[in-house]
Amino acid sequence: MKLSVSIAALAAAASAATFNGFSYNPKELTTGKCPTVDTVKSDLKVLSQYTNQVRIYSVKDCNQGEPVLRAMEGTDWKVQLGLWVSEYEEVYENDRDELLRLAGEFDFKKQVSAIIVGNEAIYRKEQTSAQVAAKVKEVKAALAKLGLSSIPVTASETWPYYDKTLIDAVDYVNVHAFPFWEGFKIEDAQDTVFGHIYDIQKLADGKKVVVGETGWPDAGGNYDDAVPSLANEHRYMKEFICRANLEKIDYIWFSAFDEAWKPVTNASDVETHWGVIKGDKSPKFTSPMYDCKDFVPSTKLFETESESESDEESKSSTSGRPSSSGSSNKHSSSEEGTIDEDVEEANESGSSSQGKSSHSDSSSSGAWSLTSSIIPAAAAVLAAAAFY
Repeated sequence: MKLSVSIAALAAAASAATFNGFSYNPKELTTGKCPTVDTVKSDLKVLSQYTNQVRIYSVKDCNQGEPVLRAMEGTDWKVQLGLWVSEYEEVYENDRDELLRLAGEFDFKKQVSAIIVGNEAIYRKEQTSAQVAAKVKEVKAALAKLGLSSIPVTASETWPYYDKTLIDAVDYVNVHAFPFWEGFKIEDAQDTVFGHIYDIQKLADGKKVVVGETGWPDAGGNYDDAVPSLANEHRYMKEFICRANLEKIDYIWFSAFDEAWKPVTNASDVETHWGVIKGDKSPKFTSPMYDCKDFVPSTKLFETESESESDEESKSSTSGRPSSSGSSNKHSSSEEGTIDEDVEEANESGSSSQGKSSHSDSSSSGAWSLTSSIIPAAAAVLAAAAFY
């Protein structure tokens, strides 16, 4: 099936270069020192040019939940509060207990847009989907006793590990998808990530699907055919966000800042290069960071669906995450400074302290949806085009 969307409709749907939200670790960007209310306020001042929502991965690590919530008091900022889940049950229990303590200190209904129980714990083989699902249900029950059942509760997993057991437990599906970690070249990244989204939407059977993490690094070693560069980060940002906005898919962008304190422990040395803001808190990209006025979604998914699925299955046998042995063709590829449209066109081809293993909106809460920014005429055109 071919996709037909008029250029005029797409131009009309172009929105300001804002983000649904950012992944954010409030630790000091260079040293990893624990945050204070003032340091969080400084970060939020920078990020307020682009969003009013962040996601953190643990309320207990560095006791970061309290300074983040304190810094947001009296503002329109929203936060997705994470509870870290590992093979050690006490890690989750400490986060859970801290969450409930914070619920008695702060106005969760005003500041908290979601609770996220676990981050890729199933992918890391530290928990089963049944174990994570049970924790989700436990947190939901605890919040209900406090009169906070309107706050959606979910879990974050990479797309191959979100099964029916977990889907049934969560209020919405919070899935991670990184074409970079699957080793795809930038030209295939858009089709890859939206193919995963459509597959999860089918499995979710009507339950809302949110992309809880996606992004592209601007420097570091290649991962198979995936090349980190400023131009590729910008291209992936534009293609993903513009299409997500048109299709009304909410997301959290990974990530807010480059974080020099993160260890280089993965198959590709890109961990410190995922932010849209540099470590000195200056933007990597000129304003606006992206522009959707000339964006046309790829039609490859619709024209060669069976072929794409076959290629994707063979390519993503490692579940979209690097192996411990590393990439076979890794080399350094980095750029400095900001990027503008000329640079992009010339080069188009070319969390908590535990870190990432590889590198929310539900029906009861609309706190962080950007669907109001989608022009109705464009939405109608896209609905008629039958994206999926």
